[in-house]
Amino acid sequence: MRFLLLALCAFQLISCKTSFAQLSDQEITSAAIQSVDRYRALLAIPNDAINKDDIQKNIAWCTSALEERNFKTEELPTATVPSLFVQSNVWDEDLPTVLFYFHLDGQSVDPQYWYQDDPYKAVLKKRVEGEGWVDLDWSELSVDAYDPDWYIFARSASDSKNNFSMLLAALDLIKGEGGRIPYNLKMILDFEEERSSPSLPTTVATYKDKLAADMLVIYDGPRHITNKPTLSFGARGIATLTLTTYGPVFAQHSGHYGNYAPNPALKMSKLLASMKDDEGRVTIPGYYDGISIDKETQEILDAVPDDERVIQAKLGIATTDKVSDTYQKALQYPSLNIRGMASGWVGQDARTIVPATATAEIDLRLVKESDPYRLIDLITKHIEGEGYFITDAKPTQRERLTHPHICRLESSVAYNAFRTDFNSEIGHWLKHAMERAFGETPVMHRTSGGSIPISPFVETLGVPAVSVPMANRDNNQHSPNENVRLGNYIDGVKTMYYIMTTPIK
Repeated sequence: MRFLLLALCAFQLISCKTSFAQLSDQEITSAAIQSVDRYRALLAIPNDAINKDDIQKNIAWCTSALEERNFKTEELPTATVPSLFVQSNVWDEDLPTVLFYFHLDGQSVDPQYWYQDDPYKAVLKKRVEGEGWVDLDWSELSVDAYDPDWYIFARSASDSKNNFSMLLAALDLIKGEGGRIPYNLKMILDFEEERSSPSLPTTVATYKDKLAADMLVIYDGPRHITNKPTLSFGARGIATLTLTTYGPVFAQHSGHYGNYAPNPALKMSKLLASMKDDEGRVTIPGYYDGISIDKETQEILDAVPDDERVIQAKLGIATTDKVSDTYQKALQYPSLNIRGMASGWVGQDARTIVPATATAEIDLRLVKESDPYRLIDLITKHIEGEGYFITDAKPTQRERLTHPHICRLESSVAYNAFRTDFNSEIGHWLKHAMERAFGETPVMHRTSGGSIPISPFVETLGVPAVSVPMANRDNNQHSPNENVRLGNYIDGVKTMYYIMTTPIK
């Protein structure tokens, strides 16, 4: 019987062995470098969630890679594109269960702004003083010849196919050792995160028993600006608003109707300006209610090794908004950001007209203490207080002739913020894993600035969640020329390996 059990364990991808001989950094680095060809193959599959055929190709690729490593996979159908549920074939009811979250979709691309022929065909580059970025041939990269400051450029190189590729490399290292992950592992692969994961809340609710776990680890985002190993214990949620103001029914000749037909762009600019003071603080009463920075929180924020001068220099700004006095404290408050404006024509297309409409897109980054519906209501009431008639549809002719100031307001809440205690079980475990990997305490963020669709897991499954960001801060995520630094990719494989070999005590 004992022989049979040992034979069965040896057959599994992840055997019954729970202890690991610590691999050398060189062994991990070699495995990371060797995995780059597979990473390039994954990057080569277009992954804009608007194209369901391309997403299905990504799902097929991930399914094959995971099943080769003895994981069970199952597509979870949604109203949009499927999610992929993953579970280890090796299971122990006496061990805790961890759910990993990855997303594999990417932002849309506009090839004309990329410095390579195909944004999905990865290019290896290095910086050369006086020349900028210089392309390298892939043959120059090997386990015996590499530079951690070389960069891989492609869509989703850092956001976020890198994380899944790192996982596969770490799993192969564990397989090579004949080791076992010391907890039960599940995964959920999201293929529409860049479109705010519209189907995820329903998916989590529908499959909550399948997704049940003791804790959630999210692989997304960039490290701290120092590029030190980082853990993020929260993320801001996001809600959006679209505001439209109205002038004449059709754009009119500014010579004939300037000084006569009200200009909607001027209306919009004054309306937006009324929401904030000159130092960037929201002036709408009650907007920041419920937020306080106590002594314990202040100590947590002060422990993050930010250099405000470096951050401002990287952003190219002479001063900051005065919502708070430091970057970390500013992230603890809900934001009101104008993410885009449009009215009339500009540049070579400029026309001497009074525009018909002006549109502003706004995003609200939410913190745990802020109710998105309350904030939207405050903004709505503020607009009404500025003398506007508010509608959620294109105004009728009667409304145009009745109301001098009209604003169309459309809003949407994507997901809420979440935050996990540093002293939680997941916090202690991940901190220990990072200390094993890098010999130092990671940078610990109370909350990150970006938004990820994790609140449905936290709220529906009742699990604590922590993010493990691994990309370089200068990765151009969401923008043209997205990239990942090779050294960060190697460190990511190392991080994955240690997280999957550190027991949860």
